[in-house]
Amino acid sequence: MINPRRFALIPFLQAALLAALTATTAHGTDWYVAPNGDDAWSGKLPAPNAEKTDGPFAHLSQARDAVRDARKAGDTSAMTVQVRAGLYELSAGLKLDAQDSGTAEAPVVWRAFENEKPVLIGGLAISHWDPWKDGILQTDVRMQGFKGAAFKQLFFGGQRQILARYPNYDPQNPYGGGWAYADGEMWPMYADKEGEDKHTLLVKPQDWRTWARPEDVEVFVFPRYNWWNDILRVKSVDAEKHTVTTAKDGSYAMRANDRFYFQGALEDLDAPGEWYLDRQTWTLYFKPPAAIDSAPVYAPTTRDIIAIENANYVTLRGFTLECADGSAVVLTKANHCRVVGCTVRNVGDFSGTGISVREGTDNGVVGCDISQTGSNGVSLSGGDRPTLTNAGNFVDNCYIHHVGVFYKQGVGVALSGVGQRVSHCLIHDTPRFAIQFGGNNHLLEYNHLRHLALETEDVGATYCGGRDWLTPRGTVIRYNFIHDVLGFGWNGKWTSPYFAWGIYLDDNSGGVDVTGNIVARCGRSCIHGHSARDCRVENNIFVEGGMRQWEFNGWTVKQRFWETTLPQMEKGYEAVANLPAWKGLRGMDVPPEKIPDSEGRVMSGDIFTRNIIAWKNPEAKALNVVNFNPARNQFDRNLYWHDGLPLKTGQHKAGKVISGNLAPNPSFQDGGPNALPKDWQWQIHTPGGTAGVTEDNGAQSLRIDAAYNHEKKRDNYPIVVSHDVELKPGGAYRLHARLRTDQENAKASLMLQFFLPATDGQPAHFWASSPSEAKITPAWQDFEFAFSIPAKGEKGWHEKMKNFRVRLDWAAEKGALYAADVALEETESLDEWQSWQALGDQHSIIADPKFLAPEKDDYRLAPDSPAWALGFQPIPVEKMGPYASPDRATWPIVEAEGAREHPIAP
Repeated sequence: MINPRRFALIPFLQAALLAALTATTAHGTDWYVAPNGDDAWSGKLPAPNAEKTDGPFAHLSQARDAVRDARKAGDTSAMTVQVRAGLYELSAGLKLDAQDSGTAEAPVVWRAFENEKPVLIGGLAISHWDPWKDGILQTDVRMQGFKGAAFKQLFFGGQRQILARYPNYDPQNPYGGGWAYADGEMWPMYADKEGEDKHTLLVKPQDWRTWARPEDVEVFVFPRYNWWNDILRVKSVDAEKHTVTTAKDGSYAMRANDRFYFQGALEDLDAPGEWYLDRQTWTLYFKPPAAIDSAPVYAPTTRDIIAIENANYVTLRGFTLECADGSAVVLTKANHCRVVGCTVRNVGDFSGTGISVREGTDNGVVGCDISQTGSNGVSLSGGDRPTLTNAGNFVDNCYIHHVGVFYKQGVGVALSGVGQRVSHCLIHDTPRFAIQFGGNNHLLEYNHLRHLALETEDVGATYCGGRDWLTPRGTVIRYNFIHDVLGFGWNGKWTSPYFAWGIYLDDNSGGVDVTGNIVARCGRSCIHGHSARDCRVENNIFVEGGMRQWEFNGWTVKQRFWETTLPQMEKGYEAVANLPAWKGLRGMDVPPEKIPDSEGRVMSGDIFTRNIIAWKNPEAKALNVVNFNPARNQFDRNLYWHDGLPLKTGQHKAGKVISGNLAPNPSFQDGGPNALPKDWQWQIHTPGGTAGVTEDNGAQSLRIDAAYNHEKKRDNYPIVVSHDVELKPGGAYRLHARLRTDQENAKASLMLQFFLPATDGQPAHFWASSPSEAKITPAWQDFEFAFSIPAKGEKGWHEKMKNFRVRLDWAAEKGALYAADVALEETESLDEWQSWQALGDQHSIIADPKFLAPEKDDYRLAPDSPAWALGFQPIPVEKMGPYASPDRATWPIVEAEGAREHPIAP
């Protein structure tokens, strides 16, 4: 396996810059803080003197005030506050502002004393425990600094404990276990349901709970789409109907089979590690997982541990920060500030981020270890979008893992604004994305992103969307090692891997460069361009995608995505179209309303070239494209290798026609207004169904009227078929027809079928050509499907395959389907790879790329790899991931335990 930690490379210029910004000058002023200090002392000594008359301060706030006083007295030198080892309770946090600033020549540095690790706690200790019952302890927190403080987190021995819940947390199956599932009628995820609301949960009888105070209880639920979760307070319960009504709406309706648990009821406190706070008596109940005197118990009392606002040139170095409702560090409108070599853990509620940089410029999070955050690990914003002025904020050489404890949209690093950077980070065990970005001109480089998307679906290691037409243009994703992007969702059962990509360019994402990345083992495919535009995907290695290796699926003007977002895209484009900074961005020369081609396809301007695509799964496809115009997108000069197996592309193109029209009565002669034409018959004739021949602009067409039968679950809509036609198993054919409807939009099916009824104990056999779906409108459209009939030994073949029928399905609930000019012709055979090449990919090759050791995730190429001839360039794998540096919180990094394989619920 490529192990970036073994490469102890220090980017020289970066290290020099950081040293210049954070080092204490020889002529600076130092103060000291220590647990055995005294705020009445001068703070100028690192330890108390022998007489105990002078020494360090006891509190960081006193050191801050000393720095301020020195500045007011005219001291313009560099200032350093050195903090000795020990535990510091910052129950109200530490706030720094403009008066605490330094300069480039004289920065202000708050740092751990050499080789020591001070711990800053954003809360207070809890003690004075008494037995209650069943191993549960109790204590009154009013006199311990928590009167009126309804804290939502509790820590024991440095570990976040579990608010009493039902069902109990399952440590053996942390993602797939420990859930209840909503009751009700199953409903397709993407189908709207009339009358449903966003605040009602139907509970199965076996999961119904009885609480003395239901208003204390919350529902932790993944509603409908399984994209993220809500935590909703209970408003009322109806024991007869088994319904829970929440105090506010969730993100989406809570539907049958949505997973959830209840939390915050004393009645559910029954497992080690669980706790409950009675907000009427201020009694805390806790069932410790170990002896209560074996470790301290803490609860947060402050939102943020350190908040820096409107300050410049301030550095925090070498601290451990934990226990806060919000963030460990917040930088707001700060400039040239650094958080270096810190350990951040156990901070944040549903919206709490480990380290948050809000606006400002040139602020850096460097060499930090960040874990167990309520939401994001790090968030960066800032920069000016109209002028595309970079903020220049960055996260470098950090180790980020196990984020999103409460909010499952929580990510490793979240970027917004303009010109942020994430580099040389190791990020793993996230519920959703490793890096999410909006805005423009960001740089994601040299990161190692692994074992991601553990709790959600429709997800990627990196993610962006572009519904405003502007996002995320100018962003570069390069030289990252991304692997084991799993995804977790419902596919007839709760399962993983599922519905996950490595690099996800969603919802019209435009103008992204994806270069030199290695992406391996993703639940669905390695990269997805969802109607992506003007993106360049070059010189990457994509290995072992799940269902397919890459996919670019576009919108059309008839789809809801386009119709609902076009006004937003037009508004975004018009806001910047005449601004100088935007004129040079790729693809900004055409407004969104002029983008669709003659067939209404939107996706264009994408380039996919000089990539290596390799996989072994015999069932996985090479690629998938939908609503794809090859004339407007360049996909060529790539290397494919399916371990010697044929390539599946999902493309079925007809070769040269070698027969006449084989369809019986293809122009529908000899019929009547309510009579089927000669050689055509009903296969399914539902009650009230009619069909006949209609003259349309002088041509005969077949009309099939809708007659959907709701009383049956199958065979419940009209199907018309031709008489038998004798065809060749293993032969290639082209089926064509012109179709339309009198409805605005509808779906029909056009296929060739073989059916053998069950006889004499032999099962029935059915085969139909695929694809067959036709999306039709009131205008006549040509539909053509190319396919091969299974040959002997192939899936779908039967020894009695000889006679076949052309088939038309009309499953609409109203209106009519019209069909004309049916043609069934035998063609020369093109396999799926040849069919793909017929779209324009003439220079890609099928060849073994000759990786050095793919079984060890070493995807460097041998000197004689055929990829070099395509212009493939070496990928600098030695620079991926964290590197050795004095600014690292720890080195070597000892990686936390996490998801090597995804545990699944039964």
